[in-house]
Amino acid sequence: LHLSAVKLAELHSDLKIQEKDELSWKKLKAEGLDEDGEKEAKLRRNLNVIMTKYGMNGKKDSQLVDTNYIKDGTESDTLDDPRLEKLWSKAKTSGKFSDEELDKLWREFKHHKEKIREYNILLETVSRTEDIHKNVISPSEENLVKEEILHNKHRELKEKLRSINQGFERLRKVSHQGYDTTSEFEEPRVIDLWDMAKSANFTEKELESFREELKHFEAKIEKHHHYQKQLEISHQKLKHVEGTGDKDHLNRNKEKYAMLQEKTKELGYKVKKHLQDLSSRISQGLQHNEL
Repeated sequence: LHLSAVKLAELHSDLKIQEKDELSWKKLKAEGLDEDGEKEAKLRRNLNVIMTKYGMNGKKDSQLVDTNYIKDGTESDTLDDPRLEKLWSKAKTSGKFSDEELDKLWREFKHHKEKIREYNILLETVSRTEDIHKNVISPSEENLVKEEILHNKHRELKEKLRSINQGFERLRKVSHQGYDTTSEFEEPRVIDLWDMAKSANFTEKELESFREELKHFEAKIEKHHHYQKQLEISHQKLKHVEGTGDKDHLNRNKEKYAMLQEKTKELGYKVKKHLQDLSSRISQGLQHNEL
């Protein structure tokens, strides 16, 4: 796959979550609790997202270019959207951002690109399901269940599209004005969650509790970023030492690299699992708004 050390650690975390979710689904299916197949369909969508994200879906143009903003503060990967490319180009040449802020802004752009990718995969899934549903003539209880599944998928599409629109407006504002030093959160995923939480059906007390949890979540993400950077540096050092022929030095670097790799994988898994839990809670709050 020609993935960097950081990307391999992220892939490991994503697959670990996918494996855990599939084991949970198998237990549910054995108990007859996924009769409509909605949970199975969601698992397939998630796997599709993972395969697309890491270039494992057989499409040569889908894999991200293996460069890393951590190494040189820039990124040659495209954003696949002319509007995003234009905003990023303006931000880079505006002089309003330090190198560290540009790194942070690039993470926001990449996060937005991933949201669009996931939305398009879900849209394609919904379109295929609708085509199959239209070809079924006789109304039945099974078809009514499928209609409910479609309704849920459309609601999920609506939530994702709202998040994409909010995210683009934020990118547009930040790209033109620079970062607000009084901003409550900095991490793109946390900003998304907070914006959505404020639109959900939470009481003031619940919202305040959620805010505190997001602060802890952001600290966890920052810790993960730190280990990602250390892993990338360790990987570069290891490649350098391999060419020197110093076995003792090589073994020490291998041990440090293995430790950092394991820690990065572990933190990545915890971050993504925590993100799933927080997103699920917000989704329930948004669904309650529609009822």
